[in-house]
Amino acid sequence: MPLQWMLGLRRLKLDAIWLELLPSTDDVLADQSKIRNFQRQLRAHGLAGRYCLLYQKPAADTHDLDSLRCIGISKRELLERLGGPSVLLNLAYSIHPPLLPKFERRIFCDLDPSEIFYWMTKMEVGQSYHHEFWTIGLNVHGDDCQLPKPVVAAVPAAQATRLPPQELNWKTFYPLVDTKFFLPQPRPRVPKFTTVGQWYWGGAVEVAGEFPDLSKRFAFEPYLSLPARVPEARFELAMNIAAEDPERDRLRGLGWQVVDPHRVAHTSRVYRRYLASALAEFTAIKGVDVAWRTGWVSDRAAAFLALGRPVITEDTRAQRYLPAENGFCLIRSAAEAEAAVREVLHDWSRLSKQARQCAVEVFDSVKNLRRILDF
Repeated sequence: MPLQWMLGLRRLKLDAIWLELLPSTDDVLADQSKIRNFQRQLRAHGLAGRYCLLYQKPAADTHDLDSLRCIGISKRELLERLGGPSVLLNLAYSIHPPLLPKFERRIFCDLDPSEIFYWMTKMEVGQSYHHEFWTIGLNVHGDDCQLPKPVVAAVPAAQATRLPPQELNWKTFYPLVDTKFFLPQPRPRVPKFTTVGQWYWGGAVEVAGEFPDLSKRFAFEPYLSLPARVPEARFELAMNIAAEDPERDRLRGLGWQVVDPHRVAHTSRVYRRYLASALAEFTAIKGVDVAWRTGWVSDRAAAFLALGRPVITEDTRAQRYLPAENGFCLIRSAAEAEAAVREVLHDWSRLSKQARQCAVEVFDSVKNLRRILDF
């Protein structure tokens, strides 16, 4: 996902660096392996001189540059950049104070509105430190949207570098996909429907006094009869389900194939190839995004669309912010899911063209970055 932002910034010919934080663990060898892998991945995309990996030892919630090791561009070069005009695109509050206020313009980019908005009502999640707030919750200003209203924390006098309390003025953007990296591909021979994700999820959001299950395991339950309903199609899940987990046998018994996401999506190019191997995406999403009508769309869906793959998913009220012909098939039940799968099987060419056109017109990284940066 962050790669789409960097590729878009490069297409805009901006002097951008990928700023990434790696908290240390007790396993030094594993940390070194992660660092080498990160460097290898960026080199593969021509970004060898375009990153600063902040290795933090010991791990902490505060990000003090004095205690961070800079890998990639040096600490001196980073400080030189911070001494002039600078913009931070802070994805989901990944960079914290005291480093955060050193940036001249600080833009909070929310990638998960249901959880971010909820926790902003409970604690400081960056709302006191940023100048602008952008969310992929496309329906945040809709009359039917039930997202919580974030509260700006009070500012202690000793922390004068924070911005004064303010009402959050949320602006919306679409999940980014680099449409030069994800190019349309021919129709695959196997009529496969798949998705990539976490089968279990530890997030927590309170809804009407309860904490609903936000996992894919729970979200997929109403749709597990699809292989029996449409036997001519293949249904596959690239989910991190352990080999000994009984869930694997249960899903296989219902006709679902299960593959290891660490095998089919371990690099951006392998991930792209895996998505292109499918006829379309089929996925269920966190029920809270449906219930709260957040207008959420995943960056994974944007990538499927760019490849010319339609997307069958649940309705979060995002449809009203998309072109009439967009490659999405929005569903609310197993019967609607079956109808959507059959529509894709019989009218794939038309839906594929709509998907690609929507990705270029709406989700393209350059278009969204121009909007966010006012460039």
